[in-house]
Amino acid sequence: MADARVFALLTEPERAGERLDVLAAEAANVTRSRAGALIREGMARVNGQVQTKAGFRLRAGDQVELTLPEAAPARVEAQDIPIEVLYQDGDLAVVYKPSGMVVHPAAGNPDGTLVNALLQNLDHLSGVGGEIRPGIVHRIDKDTSGLLLVAKNDFAHLALSEQIRAHSVQRAYMAIVQGGMREDSGTVEGPIGRHPTDRKKMAIVPGGREAVTHWRVLEPLKGATLLECRLTTGRTHQIRVHMAFIGHPLLGDPLYGPKKPPYPVTGGQLLHAFRLGFVHPRSGEELLFEAPPEPRFLDWQRRLRLN
Repeated sequence: MADARVFALLTEPERAGERLDVLAAEAANVTRSRAGALIREGMARVNGQVQTKAGFRLRAGDQVELTLPEAAPARVEAQDIPIEVLYQDGDLAVVYKPSGMVVHPAAGNPDGTLVNALLQNLDHLSGVGGEIRPGIVHRIDKDTSGLLLVAKNDFAHLALSEQIRAHSVQRAYMAIVQGGMREDSGTVEGPIGRHPTDRKKMAIVPGGREAVTHWRVLEPLKGATLLECRLTTGRTHQIRVHMAFIGHPLLGDPLYGPKKPPYPVTGGQLLHAFRLGFVHPRSGEELLFEAPPEPRFLDWQRRLRLN
């Protein structure tokens, strides 16, 4: 533990009652899920005492400490999987994840993931995300295609994670949803958490995490609509949950779509992360990237065109 780093934060009066994982994540500038995992491993202290409950509620004046171990070498194996790299330098890379590819290894997906490909195709990856998620700053679903930001060192990872936490990263998606929209644009706001009865799904639930999705119509289609969806927050399945909530589930969505979908879309939801913008953590330059959807997405867009 000699190489570990300890981060501390004093609980201000106005933040009394907040969860330990929230303030610990802020202190160490890591994601809340990463902070929660470290807390459960006994790496957090409140007023000098080990606290293993991520949801522990803090009081004014509580001293929060989170120990961030030096990252161990990744145990995930590099695999010779072609991956499109749109941009890279010594700090970061922007890559294109195809639909059908899982971002990082997990139960049921031990290999063949984006991380396996990154280990083969990039010279370095940050260690902040742990052994299973090296370099991964944010994720998109398996069947969602599009742009992802990858950190090549811990400095970049922490700085980019802070931009995501501050909602300053531009993330826009193309989505084909069921039905026609009555308005040209709108906003869906609804806290997202785990579904109360189906653990595979997320849902709008009381006490969930704040989630905001802005949408606008790009093209009316036959019994469907092509939307641009911009994320203020980035919760799990956010666009899929929010669109289903307002009665316009994504075409091809096996989890949130209707049991009898209007079109025989296979291969998962028609959702593509087409725009990604952020400030370079070292140079301060504003960077913006765009990439078109995959042929499957474009094929359905053509098939459903009104003209």
